Amino acid sequence: MRDPLSAHQLQIPSAIREWITEYGEGPSVRQIGVLAGLASTGSVAHQLAQLERRGLISRNDRRRRSGVRSRAVEGRKREHL
Repeated sequence: MRDPLSAHQLQIPSAIREWITEYGEGPSVRQIGVLAGLASTGSVAHQLAQLERRGLISRNDRRRRSGVRSRAVEGRKREHL
């Protein structure tokens, strides 16, 4: 059985979904940090890696604005991504 998600890990996917809904693209790592209350981009990168390993988010690249998105968003119409 997997460990339960941390508070930050629960908050990040919903913050990504809200950002994509509002701006039409995935947030940057720095923006995710602000939304989730994480001070360093290293902390954000660690949390994103954990979420990706669990299959809760996907990233198509590791560069800035690389299309980080929550799995729950993938089924929506393409114009929202």
